[in-house]
Amino acid sequence: MQTVNLTDHFLIAMPSMADPNFSKTLTYICEHNEQGALGVIVNRPTDLDMAALFDQIGIELERTELAGQAVYYGGPVQTERGFVLHQPAGEWQSTMAVNDRLGLTTSKDILEAVGRGHGPDKLLVSLGYSGWSPGQLEHELGQNAWLSVKADPQVIFDLPVEERLTAAMKILGIDFAMLSDDAGHA
Repeated sequence: MQTVNLTDHFLIAMPSMADPNFSKTLTYICEHNEQGALGVIVNRPTDLDMAALFDQIGIELERTELAGQAVYYGGPVQTERGFVLHQPAGEWQSTMAVNDRLGLTTSKDILEAVGRGHGPDKLLVSLGYSGWSPGQLEHELGQNAWLSVKADPQVIFDLPVEERLTAAMKILGIDFAMLSDDAGHA
């Protein structure tokens, strides 16, 4: 199979996606290489908000504009662990630079900075991530489980959650309502 790098791309779950973890999801791919892929679902908020999360981890949240912001279900792997997708990338203890604009951080120092009123301008906090073993994502793409398109950070950080999937589809020039639940092969 041809090698493809989907780092900094959106994965759009096809309507036929049977896995409830990914049905109707928009996933941002943070890393894709020969070891596999790692991403965060960006359109599945949980019932937990930032104020409650910060209370649970014992950090005061001074950025009150973030208090009601949802914490997201990032995927089925390590759901007890927090992942912060943010812009700008910045310098944190444990950050994977996705590109020169975005980072994915797992260290608590970023949340401590946010709590003090600092930290990145834009962030999405998730519990868990989505992971694929080597070749698994390529196989799933070949099975028509996903569509992919170059990501636009504005979709993640500037749009309401209910508009993100549709906006990613518009980047491709496709109306989600026009997609069939049935996969076909020529």
